[in-house]
Amino acid sequence: MSFGHWFAFFLLALSWLFPQATCSAGDLADLRTRGVLRHLGIPYANFVTADGQGLDVEIVRGFANALGVRYELVQSDFVNVIRDLLGKNFTHKGNVVSLSGDFPIRGDMIAAGFTVLPWREPVLSFSAPTFPSQVLVVASAASRFKPIPAQPDLAAEITKTREHLAGHSLLVMERTCLDPVNYGLTNAKIDLRPYTASTNLSEMVPALLNGAADFTLLDIPDALIDLQRWAGRIRIIGPISETQDLAAAFPKSSPELRDAFDRFLRGIQADGTYDKLVNKYYPGVRHYFPEFFERQQ
Repeated sequence: MSFGHWFAFFLLALSWLFPQATCSAGDLADLRTRGVLRHLGIPYANFVTADGQGLDVEIVRGFANALGVRYELVQSDFVNVIRDLLGKNFTHKGNVVSLSGDFPIRGDMIAAGFTVLPWREPVLSFSAPTFPSQVLVVASAASRFKPIPAQPDLAAEITKTREHLAGHSLLVMERTCLDPVNYGLTNAKIDLRPYTASTNLSEMVPALLNGAADFTLLDIPDALIDLQRWAGRIRIIGPISETQDLAAAFPKSSPELRDAFDRFLRGIQADGTYDKLVNKYYPGVRHYFPEFFERQQ
């Protein structure tokens, strides 16, 4: 056997031995044949916890059970999770997304407090909303910065919050829901300071308290946790975004899997399972988003 034939045989053997390392996401029939649902999760807030629990973990585990397949949590991060789903690296400029390269596909769906953003929609199929969110500006309680005064509507609150940022430094994390591009904060006379020590959004507040910037961004699910974790040490200045939807994300090539998830989600919302999970992981969140949870019912 020539070396070329031997090497080709070796690669084929590897694909037999380690099928999940490179197998495609496929759609619902492929997933059922494979017998496992690979959930791309990111340790973040209470959606996916460090010990492999959380709101999204329990929802997707229930979905796998409903499909009759094994559940597998595959940990990723906000920078690489789209690559892990599509097998392609991505860059975006505004809402224009470019995909390139070939990488192992590690999961079938993303569920990790994942925000529906305009630039993500051309390359991903999102489920029905699973949770509400909004991005806030946060400062150290020891700073001189105070929460904005009450405004007549949300648009006015966002404008007033942006005025607070002018001439000051803001800690951000690019390619996530805390990317300043998402909220028109570039070229706005703000000293933007990307956090690059890791891709863990939970490190934003500690970095803020260590003097990395005057302000940082947090979304409400994370803020609810950090206001308890750092009680008395941080304060919310005001909102920088409209309300947002969080959802599960699927490849465009998996419409049946996405539709099956939507049916499952409607089912657990109707039978009360969803409400119990929200109360377990985010008690008090209905105070911030009453309309969202009324719609789910």
